Amino acid sequence: MNNSDLLRAALRGIKIHTSRSSLTMLGIIIGVASVVLMVSLGNSFQNYILTQIATIGTNTMDVFPKGFEKFGGNLDSLTYEDEGAIKQLSTVERVTPIIIVGKPVHYGKEEVSPMVMGAERTLFGNYGLTLDHGRLLEQSDEDGAKAVAVLAYQTAVDLFGNRDPVGQKITVGESSFLVVGVLRSMGSALLQNLDKPVFIPFSTARAASGQKFLSFINLKTIGDSALAKQDITSLLRQRHHIQNPGNDPDKDDFIARGAEQVTGIVNSVTLGLTIFLALVAGISLIVGGIGIMNIMLVSVTERTREIGLRKAVGARRRDILLQFLLEAVMLTVTGGLVGIAVGGVAGWLLSVIAAKFLGEFSFVLSITAIALAVCMAVGTGLIFGIYPARRASTLSPIDALKYE
Repeated sequence: MNNSDLLRAALRGIKIHTSRSSLTMLGIIIGVASVVLMVSLGNSFQNYILTQIATIGTNTMDVFPKGFEKFGGNLDSLTYEDEGAIKQLSTVERVTPIIIVGKPVHYGKEEVSPMVMGAERTLFGNYGLTLDHGRLLEQSDEDGAKAVAVLAYQTAVDLFGNRDPVGQKITVGESSFLVVGVLRSMGSALLQNLDKPVFIPFSTARAASGQKFLSFINLKTIGDSALAKQDITSLLRQRHHIQNPGNDPDKDDFIARGAEQVTGIVNSVTLGLTIFLALVAGISLIVGGIGIMNIMLVSVTERTREIGLRKAVGARRRDILLQFLLEAVMLTVTGGLVGIAVGGVAGWLLSVIAAKFLGEFSFVLSITAIALAVCMAVGTGLIFGIYPARRASTLSPIDALKYE
């Protein structure tokens, strides 16, 4: 038999049992759709986070006390003098000291617990925060330690709903603040949600909290951010009398984290998560492959007399093997193509939903995931189709013709 005859015979075998063939492909469709969906969503979230980081630039850096990210850790490591010393570094453009006021925020009966950040107005430029309406903090607010506040987008929505917050007064702890501006939605950057904070003048926060230490320092570097990080690290180790010749971060009482470092963390986490989800989704392909093998074995049994007749009129063992193997591969490839379409559509729908909560969120259909899914579908057909096909090819013509 030539290849076209084998292909027609395989198609005929599938069409005879259309319902059974469709149900057989269902496992493959689910598996391939899951792989495409999971990998593509992983890439989409990675792209979303990296885009958010890119908006602030790769030369933004935060310096935290070690206890900032460790519950119960010491927060008394960054001093006002440290901030002044960092300003003198030639690799640093501008430095913004920050004090966090750990108090709830009220408006009427509404209460939220955002991060209340006392900062100089340079922080808005460092983080790439832009104004939606109203105004930003000004130097006169800092000089006069005024009780004014700028709300991040989500906090403004949580407190005021559809009403305009500008000109209204909120309460931070026991103190009243006049809202002078609202920011546009920003998302996350440097592993912080920038749609939640409330910004007040640094001098106001310092006077209200009485803190003798800085919560953290934000800065913009000049040129190579890695070199700036080395300079900051060396300076703070010297000022804090930390002996660390082995450059062990655990020995430091601070953390210097830049956009490039966050990018590396995001890439590592999303890659690991995507691979894990793809492997979990791949289990569906194994289940679908087992289903195909079972159905093909049933098909071999049902078509025993047909196989015997074809062998009696000259069909070779190779022809029977290829016919049944083609049937298995055609089932998995068809299911794979349908699965790719289903996974792509499902991912697009989920991205539309995510965009309503995250702002600008685009679905990235992974070409790698599509190629991987197709290869897995073909491989599944070959692996799980070989045994039924080989069993069919080894049937004796005489025994097959006698089969009832």
